[in-house]
Amino acid sequence: MTQLPNIITLLRIAGSLGLLLCDVTGVVFWIIYALCGISDIADGWLARKLKCVTKPGALLDSLADICFVACLCPLLLPILELPQWLWLWAVVIVVIKIVNQISALVMYGHCCFPHTLANKITGFLLFIAVPMTFWSIIPITIVAAIATFAAIQEWHFIRRNA
Repeated sequence: MTQLPNIITLLRIAGSLGLLLCDVTGVVFWIIYALCGISDIADGWLARKLKCVTKPGALLDSLADICFVACLCPLLLPILELPQWLWLWAVVIVVIKIVNQISALVMYGHCCFPHTLANKITGFLLFIAVPMTFWSIIPITIVAAIATFAAIQEWHFIRRNA
């Protein structure tokens, strides 16, 4: 029972990879997308509920999040009509997050993926905002602002606590 959250996380990784085989305009894609998002919430909640939160489980969760985003990017970015300034903003956020991980590696000898409230809010809102981006860039712009704060907060957390 204590491995159930990790199993759910592994299923999210499998679902993320499965998205690569789906048509973005199809129902199957969006069902898998929704299941991946729900599983992201469920695994952490279940780990806390079962009192089986572990560092390897948290790392696996972060890797599953990265896998989900990495699988979505080549599928959704070509069809989303985003202004250039928003692309640039996204690149800045990614660069900050990469620098955070390099800093953690240099300072502590390992990566650090803090599960801060800002990171959790960013992930949840990003999950909701991506489908809405087909109609408006306002939701994804709000997520970008929160993600920027989360990335900077992550840097501060790594410097102080990793």
